Amino acid sequence: MTTLAIYSNKGGVGKTAAAVNLSYLAAQTGARTLLCDLDPQSSATYYFRVKPKLRFGVKGFIKGGKQVYKSVKGTDYENLDLLPADFSLRNLDVTFSILKRSKKRLSKILNPFRAEYDLIILDCPVTISILADNVLNATDYTLVPLIPTTLSVRTYRQMLAFCQKNKYAVNRIYSFFSMVDRHKKMHKELMLSVSKNFKGVLKSFIPYLAQVEKMGIYRAPVAVFAPGSLASKSYQNLWSKVQNNILNQKN
Repeated sequence: MTTLAIYSNKGGVGKTAAAVNLSYLAAQTGARTLLCDLDPQSSATYYFRVKPKLRFGVKGFIKGGKQVYKSVKGTDYENLDLLPADFSLRNLDVTFSILKRSKKRLSKILNPFRAEYDLIILDCPVTISILADNVLNATDYTLVPLIPTTLSVRTYRQMLAFCQKNKYAVNRIYSFFSMVDRHKKMHKELMLSVSKNFKGVLKSFIPYLAQVEKMGIYRAPVAVFAPGSLASKSYQNLWSKVQNNILNQKN
């Protein structure tokens, strides 16, 4: 069983779209997959047409065990379940901070699911606080979407510095390019520079395309409503790179 976080300390980089599409594609291969929506905005939950409701709110989530298990919902897709988010998760950081072993609470919450699923994917909110510590402690690997812009690369450096300072394994952090405009010279130059200067950059990118934005209209992964589109093929390529470079490495 592998746990993979889709994480970034910068917003608007395509985390949720990646989490939704990768979890769907994983399930299509036959892998028993659980997508955990940790974002109080509950966008991943919305995409899968599930009500944004944790049965016992953030307090039940923190306790773990049956109280979390009862919140898991099936999706319209075989082998794919969802642990939905709701707005009560906005208090998750504060709640973690006052508990014992505060940086490892999420790992304990996820423990009951590890024997039941082949892959757990976390859709994470923007954070560089104690929730980030919990995510990094709970997961085997972290996948970071990177827009090829100066600010996105800057925040990525900050994240890596945070991980090094707190002794998290940087070699288990991977990245890929997201929302790429292939007509922009700056995007091309930054992609080349980042690939040369950072380790763990997957040779795959998601273009800035309308099909990705339409996920909010169709409330489904791209491969469901536009299977032959460039966006669908791009996520399939990303999933292939995740399998070959990350998941197979653990096995």
